[in-house]
Amino acid sequence: TVTITFFNGDVKQIMPDQTVIYYYADAKTTHTTYSDGLEVLQFSNGQIEKHYPDGKKEITFPDQTIKNLFTDGQEESIFPDGTIVRVQRDGSKTIEFNNGQRELHTSQFKRREYPDGTVKTVYMNGQQETKYVSGRIRIKDKDGNIIIDTKL
Repeated sequence: TVTITFFNGDVKQIMPDQTVIYYYADAKTTHTTYSDGLEVLQFSNGQIEKHYPDGKKEITFPDQTIKNLFTDGQEESIFPDGTIVRVQRDGSKTIEFNNGQRELHTSQFKRREYPDGTVKTVYMNGQQETKYVSGRIRIKDKDGNIIIDTKL
């Protein structure tokens, strides 16, 4: 192991396997570069970032939320309560809640799907449409006034 201590307090260690560990004293951050190209940054607040050789990044926040940044522009966040948020390159977002509900956000609408099969869609103009498992459809205008209600 080779250790180099700099005047500013930074410390660089080169391990026998060529792993390089660099400690930034002012930022209290450790940057480890492994021989396979993986880089791991550990911040003083507990945040950990992994930068993979293929360009993917994984960030673990102090609250244990994990965010994955993929090379194709997609993102995925996994929250401690089990909620998963996926963002596509076009900006559309899918949210999967731990209670079985699912939401889809696009530039045109927001849609929530419930475990019982009910689907509620809110369009950008404020109009709301609810489709029930029974086949009933209820549509409201932006002010909440019922336009159509097909009670079966």
